[in-house]
Amino acid sequence: MTTIRWGLIGASNIAREHVINAIRQNGGDVLSVMSSDAGRANEYAAANGIPSGTDSLGALLERDDIDAVYISTTNELHRDQALAAARAGKHILCEKPLALALADAHAMVDAAKAAGVVFATNHHLRNAGAHRAMRAAIAEGRIGKPLAARVFHAVYLPPFLQGWRINAPAAGGGVILDIAVHDADTLRFVLGDEPDSVQALTQSAGMAEGGLEDAVMTMARFRSGLIAQTHDAFTSKYAGTGFEVHGTEGSLIARDVMTQKPIGSLALRDASGERELAFDRNDLYVRALGAFHAATRGEGQPAATGEDGIRSLAFGLAVAEAARTGARVKVETGL
Repeated sequence: MTTIRWGLIGASNIAREHVINAIRQNGGDVLSVMSSDAGRANEYAAANGIPSGTDSLGALLERDDIDAVYISTTNELHRDQALAAARAGKHILCEKPLALALADAHAMVDAAKAAGVVFATNHHLRNAGAHRAMRAAIAEGRIGKPLAARVFHAVYLPPFLQGWRINAPAAGGGVILDIAVHDADTLRFVLGDEPDSVQALTQSAGMAEGGLEDAVMTMARFRSGLIAQTHDAFTSKYAGTGFEVHGTEGSLIARDVMTQKPIGSLALRDASGERELAFDRNDLYVRALGAFHAATRGEGQPAATGEDGIRSLAFGLAVAEAARTGARVKVETGL
C-alpha cells in the first residue's frame, strides 16, 4: 500500500493532539509543517517528530514528496491555501468552516475537482461510534419516523484556545462558525436529512469581544418536516453535551457525545422501556484519515466531502443572518 505523505498547513493544536497520530495510525507520514512564524514551525516540527518546518506555503507545496495537506489555519486563510494546494496537485483535508463565504467554499471544492485531487472537510463528529449507531438505528426504523432533534453542544472554551475564536471577527471567530457548523453536519449525517430554514438568537456573555457571539440557540426545520434545536456556547463549564432524536415509536438519547473523544452513552427508549445501545469506541480521527487515505487510492469517498463542508457552512451563515435580522432564513447551499 502506498504511503501517503503529508504537509501540515498550520502548526495547530488539533493537528498535534489528533490528526498527526491519525495519519500515522493509517500508515501515512508527516514530512513538513508550515507556520507563518519560522521559529514556531521548527519548534513544532521538532516536538512532533516531523522532519522539517517552514514559513513558506510555496516551499511546502512545491515539494514532490508531499501528496496531501491538512489545512488548520484560521478560517480566513483556508480559501487561498486550498486553492494553492489544488493547483499544486495535493489532496486536501481542510478544517471547518471551509471559508467565510459560500462562494469561496465552492471555489475550493471546484478547484480540487478540476485538479483531480481529493477534497475533504474535517467534520470529526460523524466518525463517532455513537453517532453512527444513531444513524443506523434511525435507518432501521427503530424510532419510527423522526420528528424532532435536540443538540446540546455548549462547552467551555479553555484559556489556551481563547484567542482568535473570541476576539477576531476578520478571522471568522465566534461560536457559530466554530461549533454550530459541527451540529449541522452531525444532524445531517445522523438523520439523513437536510436543513431547510433556521431561526436563531445569539448571546455575548462576556467571553467574546469585538461584536462576536459566544453562545447561540438555533431552531431549524428540515426538509422532512423534522424540527431541531441546538445550543452552542463557549461559556458553559458544566453543561455536558448530548444529542437526542425523538420519533413516532421511540427516542434515542445520547450523552457526552459531542466531543473529539470516543466516549459517552446511547440509549433507546420505546414502548418496551429503555436500554443501552452499544457502539464502537474507535478514534474519530483515525477513522476519518483511514477514509481519506482510501479515497486518495480511488476507494470510496472521504468521511466528510467538500460538499458536506459547503452544506455546514451554508447552515452557519444562515444562523448568523437569522440572529442578525430576527427573521427565519432559508439554508441555501448552491449545490
